[in-house]
Amino acid sequence: MKLTILGCYAATPRTITNPTSQVLEIRNRMFLIDCGEGTQVQLRKNKLKFSKINHIFISHLHGDHFYGLVGLISTFMLLNRQTDLHVYGPKGVKEIVLLQLRYSNSYTGYNLYFHELDSKESEIVYEDEKVVVKTIPLKHRIYTNGFLFQEKVGDRKLNVDAVQEYKIDTCYYQKIKNGRDITLDDGTIIPNAELTFDPIQPKSYAFCSDTMYDESIIPIIENCDVLYHETTFLESEADKAEKTMHSTAKQAAAIAAKANVKQLILGHYSTRYDTIDLFRQEAETLYSNVLLADDGKTFEF
Repeated sequence: MKLTILGCYAATPRTITNPTSQVLEIRNRMFLIDCGEGTQVQLRKNKLKFSKINHIFISHLHGDHFYGLVGLISTFMLLNRQTDLHVYGPKGVKEIVLLQLRYSNSYTGYNLYFHELDSKESEIVYEDEKVVVKTIPLKHRIYTNGFLFQEKVGDRKLNVDAVQEYKIDTCYYQKIKNGRDITLDDGTIIPNAELTFDPIQPKSYAFCSDTMYDESIIPIIENCDVLYHETTFLESEADKAEKTMHSTAKQAAAIAAKANVKQLILGHYSTRYDTIDLFRQEAETLYSNVLLADDGKTFEF
């Protein structure tokens, strides 16, 4: 599981910082999460292949989280994209994008699908044989969702020495990896546990931006491997966080601790502060496994 931060600062783009956008690579899928201004430039800087992005998840319709979307969609067209593109986001995202395309007399040479969200309960919005994505309803000034990306449990790992010892034909290998016992020609049943190892533990990633402190998300993200949680403010500006429905670093740490997540990544920083290290220092007063997002930074888990 690999996470590339394209942008992680709040409100406006600057020459040295970018608004929210990130790429999650999991089980050979590449998901784009939010699409602030400058996203496609950051994709190029970080040498990420445009063609591998087939699913875009938009948390909410504040500009610093989706103003780069129509530009990216148009660039896909200029690159002669043929693969379907799916956009998941709040109700209204389809109207906004299509209106811009219509009045600029633009089009896409590929199929563009919108999956508009309006549920206030967590729901599955994407699923295939390897990955499932659920919404995390958040509390912000407008309708907002985070997203929980979960690997599905994979096949069991073949114990090559064991299957060779029992002289089991290779045609049975997939059945064994699927968990089946094997019956030998003499009628002996070999339990699957003797022929395989447990599969790699599936990983999970929770993206939570933007939101005020909200313990109702804890049952959804509980025990996840990595939590990205917004930290627009420090505790000294807790009143501003409450007024604008954002979170402080200390509040993000409290959520991570109560949800028993393995790793916390902080992001969505206000640019009023001289250094983002202040966010880590504050969060570590409540939770120890803290990492700082920053533009262009990559995390591998």
